[in-house]
Amino acid sequence: MSNSEYIKPTLIGLSPADLGNAFAALGVPEKARRMRSAQVWNWLYARGSAGIDQMTTLSKELRGQLAESHSLARPEIVTEQVSSDGTRKWLLRLLPDKPGGQGPLIETVYIPEPSRGTLCLSSQVGCTLTCTFCHTGTQKLVRNLSPGEIVGQIMLARDRIGDWVGVEADDPTGLPEVERKITNIVLMGMGEPLYNFEHVRDAMAIASASDGLAFSKRRITLSTSGVVPEIPRWGEEANTMLAISLHAVRDELRDELVPINRKWPIAELLEACRQYPSLSNAKRITFEYVMLKDVNDSISDAKELVRLLKGIPAKINLIPFNPWPGAPYECSTWEQIETFAEVVNRAGYASPVRSPRGRDIMAACGQLKSESVKKRASELRTEVSVS
Repeated sequence: MSNSEYIKPTLIGLSPADLGNAFAALGVPEKARRMRSAQVWNWLYARGSAGIDQMTTLSKELRGQLAESHSLARPEIVTEQVSSDGTRKWLLRLLPDKPGGQGPLIETVYIPEPSRGTLCLSSQVGCTLTCTFCHTGTQKLVRNLSPGEIVGQIMLARDRIGDWVGVEADDPTGLPEVERKITNIVLMGMGEPLYNFEHVRDAMAIASASDGLAFSKRRITLSTSGVVPEIPRWGEEANTMLAISLHAVRDELRDELVPINRKWPIAELLEACRQYPSLSNAKRITFEYVMLKDVNDSISDAKELVRLLKGIPAKINLIPFNPWPGAPYECSTWEQIETFAEVVNRAGYASPVRSPRGRDIMAACGQLKSESVKKRASELRTEVSVS
C-alpha cells in the first residue's frame, strides 16, 4: 500500500453518524446517507471487507468516490511472533500522520485456548503509570490511540487468523477448534484505557454492537490501575466487565508498585468498585494480583486481601510475575502461590492462578513494550517478518 493511501482517513472506527458525514461530503442525498452508512458498516464489521472496491452494494461510482477520500487500512504488521504455547504477538505500526512519515508502534496479543481465544488490545502508545513490575511502564507515553486504531487491532487479528466467515487462516496451527476464533477481548495491553476514555468507549461500542463486531459486553473486560473517577462512568457508559490491577493490600506498598495509588488509595478504589453499575454475583469484578517473591505474597497479605474485598462480588486472578530485562522483582515460588490461593479459596473467592502465556516471546502480562531493543540472532530467528 502506498504512503498516499496510508494517510487517507480510514473508515474503521467511525460511528454511524461519522459515516453519514463522510457520505454527505461526497454529495450523497440526506435521505440515502443512513442506508449507505449501514451498508458500509455491514461490509466492515460483518464481512471484514479489506477494500472499498469489494462493497458491491454501493454503486461503482460511489465506491470510486469513497476510495478517493478514505481507506480501510488496518495497522501494519511489522513482525509476528508465535510462542511455543501458541500465543501470537504482533508488533504493529500505526498509520502515519503525514506523507512519507512512519506511525508509532504498538503490540497486540492473541491467546488461543481449545474452546476460546482472547485478544489483548492496547489503548495507548506507551503508558504514563510507571508501575514498577510492568515493562510497558518503562516506555513513555507517546499518545492515545483513536477508536479506529483500537478497532483496527481487532480487524487485523481477525484477518490474520481467519476469523471472518468464509476466510481461512494462513497458518491454523494452535488456533481454537471452534467457529469463532476470538471470543473475548481484554483491554490489558499497552496503556491505561481509562486515560483514553472516550476513544476506548467508542471503540468498544463498535466491538459490542449486535450489527458490528458482535462481542457480548460480558466478553469484554477493561483493566484499570485505578483511575477512580472514571470507574463508575465506565460502568454507566460502556457497561463491560471490569478488572482492577490491585497487586498490594497496603497503601505504602501499592504506592510503590502502582504509583497512581498515591492519588487514589486503596480505600477510594474499592469504594468505586462497590459502586460499579450492575455489579452482582453474575457480573463480578476481577482483581488482578501479581505474585512477587517476598514482596506481596505472604499469608498475611492473602488474609488482608480477603478482608479488603469483603462484600464485593469478585474473583481474584493470581498472576505469576513475568520477568523482563532489568526487572527488579522475582516471581513467587509455585508453592507460595498455591498457599496464597488456598487462603483466598477458603474465603469463598474464585482465585485461578493465571497460567503464564507467551513468556518466551515477551507477550505475557506486564511484558509488552514496543520500543525496539537489541536482540540476539537466536531470538530474531523466532520472528516471522510479514511486513
